[in-house]
Formats: sequence, structure tokens, C-alpha cells
Amino acid sequence: MADAFRERLGHEFARPDLLAQALTHRSHGARHNERLEFVGDAVLNCVVAISLFERFPATDEGDLSRARASLVNKDTLARLAQDLDLGEAVRLGEGEQKSGGAKRASILADALEAVFGAVFVDAGFDAARRVIVAAYGERLAQANPTKVDKDPKTRLQEWLQARRIPVPEYAIVGTHGEAHAQQFAVECRIPSLGIAAAGAGASRRAAEQDAAERAWEEATMPGAESGERLA
Repeated sequence: MADAFRERLGHEFARPDLLAQALTHRSHGARHNERLEFVGDAVLNCVVAISLFERFPATDEGDLSRARASLVNKDTLARLAQDLDLGEAVRLGEGEQKSGGAKRASILADALEAVFGAVFVDAGFDAARRVIVAAYGERLAQANPTKVDKDPKTRLQEWLQARRIPVPEYAIVGTHGEAHAQQFAVECRIPSLGIAAAGAGASRRAAEQDAAERAWEEATMPGAESGERLA
């Protein structure tokens, strides 16, 4: 299965052990992929940043940063990993395998970053860039920083900062479900506005974004800033 994945990836490894390590989750053994994931994260951010920088010479840093964030987040990486059928090649411990780890977005995203890191260590930046650009395909080719919507957390923070209101606090208030289908419950708290908005999601990040969206809706209600909602 790893050979089939390597063919889909389009890189011939001089050191096949690097690919094997990149596809090994920590539940499978001591020689796992987290160090390569660390490298891959940095290389991926650099490749995407350079691509956007070259294609959009008149776009400011803020828009470029938002576009990059939308391309390198875990959700996008997990979809790319699914496109490459990475799940069939990743090596998991027995418990993770039985609980559906091969389909878990976080495991897939981390493994793909590790693969990018393995290509970089194996053959350098140009090879890694070629593999990353090929994996992203139209997602990268059609990226447009001027059309990237701000995520709820960013939108809420900028809205509060523009009004000199302290940025929100996020707190996990509960987790539910089995390990392979866990749900997080998060509160987004804005004490000065008396807001404690609840959100939920399959990851902490997703739950925080949901809570931020609800907090923004509350904060922008008529009378919220003036304190009428606290009366």
C-alpha cells in the first residue's frame, strides 16, 4: 500500500525509510512521524507563502496570511490526504486502527505534513515544492487572497480590537463521545460584554470557531456594546 501511495505522490525516495517513518503514527511504534511532521509544517508554510507572494505582488501581508492559513489548515490537509488515499498507507497501532484512525482527519493531516517533510529531507526544497504544488493542484492554482473570508475567530477578534474591547477567552467545558468520534464543547467568553457563547465541534479548533461565530452574533446584536444586553 505504501508503494501505491508513493506512486500517487510522485516522488521516488532515495531513502524509502523516510516515507515509512512519515506514514507511521506514534501508536504504531517508537520511530513515528512527529519529527518529520514538524519539518513538513515549516516547508508547507514556506511553499504556500512563496506561491502566494509570487502570484499576488500587490496583495498586503494580512490578506496573504489569511489565504495561506486557509490552505495549510488541518481541514484542507485532511482533504488532500483523502484525495491521495493516504489512509490506506498509514501505519497505526491496533487500538487506533480499530477505532477508525485511518479516517481521522487529524491523523491524516499530520501524516501528510510528515510526508512533505520526508520529501524535503530526502531530496531538498525543490522536490518538496514540486510534490506540494502537485498535491494541492487547483486548490493552490485558484487561491485568491482577496476572496478569502475571515474565519469567525479572526473576524470576532478584529471587531473587538477595533472597539478597544479585550479579546475573547476560549475554554473547553466538556468532551463527549468515543475517541474516534469525539465532540468538544467550548465557551467563547467576552467578560466586558457579558457574553459566554457555547460552541461544539469534532476538534477543539472547530468548536472554538463555532463558539466565536455565536459570540459575534451576540456581540453585534443591537444594544450589545452599550451594555443594554446586560441590563
